[in-house]
Amino acid sequence: MRIDLLAGTSYNPAVMPSPVPTILVFDSGLGGLTVFSEVLRARPDARFIYAGDDAGFPYGRLSQEALTARVIAVMERLIGLYDPQLVVIACNTASTAVLPPLRERFFVPFVGTVPAIKPAALATRTGYVTVLATPGTVARDYTRDLIETYAGHCRVNLVGSRRLAGFAEAELAGNPISDAELRDELLPCFVEGEGGRTDVVALSCTHYPLLLSRFQALAPWPVTWIDPAPAIARRVTQLIGPPVPGHEADEDEAIAVFTSGAGITPAFREALRSKGLPVVRVEEMPLLQG
Repeated sequence: MRIDLLAGTSYNPAVMPSPVPTILVFDSGLGGLTVFSEVLRARPDARFIYAGDDAGFPYGRLSQEALTARVIAVMERLIGLYDPQLVVIACNTASTAVLPPLRERFFVPFVGTVPAIKPAALATRTGYVTVLATPGTVARDYTRDLIETYAGHCRVNLVGSRRLAGFAEAELAGNPISDAELRDELLPCFVEGEGGRTDVVALSCTHYPLLLSRFQALAPWPVTWIDPAPAIARRVTQLIGPPVPGHEADEDEAIAVFTSGAGITPAFREALRSKGLPVVRVEEMPLLQG
């Protein structure tokens, strides 16, 4: 069932001016907003659908089989409704598990989000690199294959936080967590050993850049923080090209869609508006257990 949360708005994909694309940016919740902002900057002319599967959040608690089934089901609904020309999976956990079956099932091109291990390995001077991710991303063979391929010369510290994604959601909703709790999650990223200490942290969950300013303030020493969003935006323009001259997106050409909407508060909606998403909708898709 569709619920419109902003009165007086309408959406009709049939009126989209060609050849301006519709781009769907998908995440389990709000973390994909960090990617959406970069893709919007790269293609300000496009029509955007930001989709957060908040009924399924957090994805890290799902088995790979359950996660795959969930993402495919939600994607089938979203593609049927909005007919995007490109989909960005702005979620490391989903990308490392579900991209191959998505590409097999749907004809639309998918751009994934994977741990930024290669740029982290190139950026380090000490050889001490931390990959800060969710437990699901840390456990994936895909992540370990990236380390073996690109960071074999580094001391890679894998940190899987169960709480940071929720902290980021709370931050955006206007309920920030305390410095002490945030510091407890952050400190395992910082390692000192013989000959060096951590100098690069790859933010391998799209939620985490929402907390970047606080990370920088709470870090025990300065490091390079790597956010994959700019690289994802560059990949999008490689696939569908630069902005179409002479077209500027209207306000109603960017909407946010959620599968539950249970946590949508006035502060939440204002945060979405500030990110360029003035229209909020709910496409109810409860997460079926068992």
